Amino acid sequence: MPLEEIEIHLLLEGIYRYYGLDFRNYALASLKRRIWKTIHAENLTTISGLQEKVLHDQECMERFLLNLSVHVTSMFRDASFYLAFRKTVIPLLKTYPFIRIWHAGCSTGEEVYSMAILLQEEGLYHRSRLYATDMNEMVLRKAKDGIFPLELMQKYTHNYLQAGGTTYFSEYYTAAYDSAIFRSSLKENIVFSPHNLVTDSSFNEFNVILCRNVLIYFDKTLQQRVHHLLYESLIRFGILGLGRQETLKFTPYEKQYEPLDAREKLYRRIS
Repeated sequence: MPLEEIEIHLLLEGIYRYYGLDFRNYALASLKRRIWKTIHAENLTTISGLQEKVLHDQECMERFLLNLSVHVTSMFRDASFYLAFRKTVIPLLKTYPFIRIWHAGCSTGEEVYSMAILLQEEGLYHRSRLYATDMNEMVLRKAKDGIFPLELMQKYTHNYLQAGGTTYFSEYYTAAYDSAIFRSSLKENIVFSPHNLVTDSSFNEFNVILCRNVLIYFDKTLQQRVHHLLYESLIRFGILGLGRQETLKFTPYEKQYEPLDAREKLYRRIS
């Protein structure tokens, strides 16, 4: 085994044993890039040097965690997904007296607020509870604030309209200097909480679970573990939403779901 890989294994094992955070089954290529990004940012030269620093310096560990987590997101990201959700999932949700939705790996919260807006427009927000979780508490704090760069609103407005938005997107936020502050009413039924998909267990039963663009950063072993968690957390006939590059194929749970919209990776648990 190359020395670099030995150092990576030792680094991840140390983090797991000391902090309880398990990155040992993340995809190696993506891990390498993020590890070296942190090494350079910390003015270090080796992976072993990073291991020593993260185990002895809590702030360095938090910076490393921020680099290790992937936070590529936007409001109404992949607008066609939200359009399909309106058309195929909303009619099913309207049959429930109360709706629980889990955004697993919510990052800075843009997609959670997108769902809150969609549910409000469909008359369902008042009987919904959205659980927004991420392993990184720094990004969770940002998500809870609901404040995003004003310069992104033009792009987000376009996404919103493509997703079937029914009003003016600007009605959902207030512009203040260079920020867009989203209406506090959108947060009333959102619970922000830390949760690690790798090490934590199920904490409720859900009508909908959205775990989009998270699994692509895990290896096969870890993907199977997370699929088990998601399956166990869904009620029967509950809805699972994955990212465009993610799939249920070749997992033990492939036969336990039926596609509602195969292109948009929307599935319903059937057993």
